[in-house]
Amino acid sequence: MNTTTLIRLQEKIEAIKKKLMTLEDMRPGSLSKQYNVCGKPICRCKDPVRPKKHGPYYQLSYTLDGQSRTEFVKQHQVKLVKKQIETFRLFRKLTNQWANLAWQMARLRATMDAPEKGTGGGRKKR
Repeated sequence: MNTTTLIRLQEKIEAIKKKLMTLEDMRPGSLSKQYNVCGKPICRCKDPVRPKKHGPYYQLSYTLDGQSRTEFVKQHQVKLVKKQIETFRLFRKLTNQWANLAWQMARLRATMDAPEKGTGGGRKKR
């Protein structure tokens, strides 16, 4: 039973590895749309009746090596960046699944290797 379970877990890990090998460019983070007000006193963004802010400008926010970062993304790159973010999310999901399966395998192997109760596998009496 436990050997069969180990084989099934290993097969699931192998399937995850295959999926990971197909992933293309990725990047962490989230993309937001920004609208700005400029500093010119006579501008459409300062209109007292119907102000119209400048934009949209797209901004990518992410954390890398423990440091928060922000980058502006040009309009023609937005679609590509969204795809890369989705690919990174899938990468994280798959690696989390892999880690969970590996944890299950480690626990199962530990129970298979453990001595059965009453077979003298415990502490020796003096």
